[in-house]
Amino acid sequence: MFANLGDSFSSFFDAVGSFFSSLAHVQFLSLLLALIFFTVYLTLRARASFHILRAAYPEAKIPFKGIWGAYFAGYGFNSVIPARGGDVIRLFLTKTSVPGSSSPAVAAAFSIEFIFDLTIAVPVLAFAFSQGVFPKPPDFSSLPAFDLAFFASHMHFTLFLLTVLGIAVLAAFALLSARVRRFWERVRQGLTILHDRKRYFREVWLVQFAGWLCRFAAFWCLLDAFHVGGSVRNVLLVLGCNAIAALVPFTPGGAGVQQALLVKVFGTGATVAAYSVGQQIAIAVLTFCIGLGSVVWIFRFKSFKEVIRAGREQREAEKTEKTAAAEPA
Repeated sequence: MFANLGDSFSSFFDAVGSFFSSLAHVQFLSLLLALIFFTVYLTLRARASFHILRAAYPEAKIPFKGIWGAYFAGYGFNSVIPARGGDVIRLFLTKTSVPGSSSPAVAAAFSIEFIFDLTIAVPVLAFAFSQGVFPKPPDFSSLPAFDLAFFASHMHFTLFLLTVLGIAVLAAFALLSARVRRFWERVRQGLTILHDRKRYFREVWLVQFAGWLCRFAAFWCLLDAFHVGGSVRNVLLVLGCNAIAALVPFTPGGAGVQQALLVKVFGTGATVAAYSVGQQIAIAVLTFCIGLGSVVWIFRFKSFKEVIRAGREQREAEKTEKTAAAEPA
């Protein structure tokens, strides 16, 4: 286990070294275009989220800049901090931006976005595995990425963990049984747009697809910027690597896993190593800076830490109110 962990860190930092040593050879125009396309991609994702929330709360005046800022804040935080804590930040900031909203409804609204992701991820992964260069799941244990290798090498533990998580979810529902009806009413409210399939397709799926095309263009430009070579095949392979890395949230943005997969797919060498880390650094810096700017200028917080503290204080206040309401007069 410790040997795999050491190999993972060694491989990652070697790639970081390759990135900085080849920085002078990066095509900065292509890199700039990539960052512009990626910003548009996230903006369109935020727009789809805005449409979902507007359907759930038709009477509320929802500012798009609040939804946009919350999306970038969450994404930017996740790009540098592991365990997807940015999702909690996004939930709190979005709830703050939607008057009269509830956490279950907002979280349910977020889940709608994964419908599109699933419809795209399945064909992308099918293509990636059909190319003969993508590692098969049994081979993941040999990759120099500790988290992915650990779960692939310890399938019994992985199945046990999934079982425990499933039981925990069922236990949570049991504990919430006294309030389950109200809870599900709020969840259904967040899923309102799915009741109108034409509206969902027009305002969510197509908007997300336009965003995906921008993401596709962003990775094409990144491949060109680092001299790997942009092509439809190469971009789809990169997107396949990203899809698998997203399943392992133990490092920021799937760092390590993503880098190991890209090196496996495109081959060893300084150019590929520099690209595998360089694209992640570029996206992380971009989204973190925009996310922090959103936190400061849109939501008037001084830092991500202050946002997290405000979210905890709000939860405590809500618990206190519920406890007081439940007590007999």
